[in-house]
Amino acid sequence: MPVLAELQITAGYYLVLAALIFTIGAAGLLTRRSVLVMFMCVELMLNAVNLSFVTFAHELNDIRGQAIVFFILAVAAAEVAVGLAIIVSVFRRRRGATADDLDLLKDPTS
Repeated sequence: MPVLAELQITAGYYLVLAALIFTIGAAGLLTRRSVLVMFMCVELMLNAVNLSFVTFAHELNDIRGQAIVFFILAVAAAEVAVGLAIIVSVFRRRRGATADDLDLLKDPTS
């Protein structure tokens, strides 16, 4: 087993992992119709971007990448609050709603 002990984890491994996670999120976003699954796929894509920012910040020995990640996480938290409120309002009107059912939120008088 000494071969595994010599394995060095470099930035390339993290970037490949980030690309893989982003690809899974993008594929899920494009192929799924459930609003909740699409919402989770967007969050997955944001986390992949965060991983690449942290990787580059570590490799360049610069704190700005980690500061950007902090702001992305703050925006993602706000997105979760607003997005889940919209999703809950759609699901209250119709069980099993898909992305096509978002027009239910329109005002019926307009």
